[in-house]
Amino acid sequence: MIREDIQQTKLEKLARIREYGMDPYPEKSERDFSNSEALEKFAEIGDKKITLVGRVRSMRPMGGSAFANIEDESGKMQLFLNKGNMDENLFKLFTKNVELGDFVQVTGELFLTKTEEKSLKVLDWKMLSKNIRPIPTEHFGIKDEEELLRRRYLDLMTNADTRDLFRKKNVFWQTIRNFLAKDGFLEVQNPVFEHTPGGADAEPFITHHNALDQDFFMRISLELALKRLLVGGYEKVFEIGRVFRNEGIDRHHLQEYDSMEFYASYWDLQKGMEFSQNLYKEIVFNVLGKYEHEYEGNVINWDIEFPVVDFFDAFKSETGLDLADVSVEALRAKADELGIKYEKTYGKGRMIDTVYKKTVRQKMIQPCFLVGHPLDISPLAKKDPNNPNKVLRFQVVAGTAELCNAFAELNDPVDQKARFEDQMKLREAGDSEAQMIDDDFVEALEYGMPPAFGFGLSERFFSFIMNKSVRECVVFPSMKDKD
Repeated sequence: MIREDIQQTKLEKLARIREYGMDPYPEKSERDFSNSEALEKFAEIGDKKITLVGRVRSMRPMGGSAFANIEDESGKMQLFLNKGNMDENLFKLFTKNVELGDFVQVTGELFLTKTEEKSLKVLDWKMLSKNIRPIPTEHFGIKDEEELLRRRYLDLMTNADTRDLFRKKNVFWQTIRNFLAKDGFLEVQNPVFEHTPGGADAEPFITHHNALDQDFFMRISLELALKRLLVGGYEKVFEIGRVFRNEGIDRHHLQEYDSMEFYASYWDLQKGMEFSQNLYKEIVFNVLGKYEHEYEGNVINWDIEFPVVDFFDAFKSETGLDLADVSVEALRAKADELGIKYEKTYGKGRMIDTVYKKTVRQKMIQPCFLVGHPLDISPLAKKDPNNPNKVLRFQVVAGTAELCNAFAELNDPVDQKARFEDQMKLREAGDSEAQMIDDDFVEALEYGMPPAFGFGLSERFFSFIMNKSVRECVVFPSMKDKD
């Protein structure tokens, strides 16, 4: 809670600014340069009067003069105020009533101080926004991570690293967008509300549409709408958009997050692997300026040819179980042996995935393509013609984290409907994340969808290369109400 005496003092200073006749929250402001531009063009500007703006970051009054620093998004500028250079009442108003955190507009001339620091000699100023709460300092501000996430604006205000993090996140998404657009992909925007959620194994959120008086699901994936566009005749499409999954919070998972999926007609899995490897390298280099970064104690190098790891081979090597003929009972017995937790409602596919994540995936540190997933855990991928137990799918895995999903897309409507029906049986048995039958999507496939490759990644990859939890990399993450 803010102390009442501090609040009262600030309100009194606000009142004195109003009494002087200055609007502490004016509509209009002026600005000739950003702070960094003024510093860069110092010699060119010379002794011309210029106007700058920014938030006050420091104040050092010294009797008849004062130094201060203001900061805009580009950087800081030192101010020098002297009552001999400006209206004395205006000088006093500044030194007595302007505080850390206030936004001000200052007009003056650039000069070099005795210590050779580029500064602005202030001749006039006005308030742009008077704060009435104490601003955390950059060095002694809020340290509690939960509080910083809850009031992210204070974190951004006091932490240059946090501001830089979200600039990098913008580079992340723009790199993906530009990479795809350069290859002829069409960006689209599809609905968030769906009659049937699909494209992933996840529990959806439900919302009510008042105008239609109908419940809708909030999408858990971008997939099925994009594949409908392939049916309609587009050959290369992608979307960057928000998806919602009603699941737990951990280092890699949030309930709402940004995802990207692209689909390319007439591409096969090999073409998709080559394309996506180049995409990963460009993302990492553009965001970090290099190909290596640390993640949970390991140095991850993206400037390599990603090795290919077969799911069945790796699973057998780590567990001794052959997925070609393994039973759900054997999987449960192995999980019990290894102390892996699971729900009694889990079917064969969910058990395979659960054991894999605690065994095989834990050994995968450097980037690789994990290929040949079991049919049981891939209801939307095309079967491998050489092995009916496998599908044509890959994931990029690094640092023990799954960083994408990619398929040779299933376009056989009969096969797709049968797999949806198998998923519904799992759902009816208690698996709330199993997929529902999407009859409209099956009908779309019945009109014909060309062979296609599909790929999806989320902002989890950004948090991975920044070596942070995904929640830290969201500007305003969902937080539980304070007690």
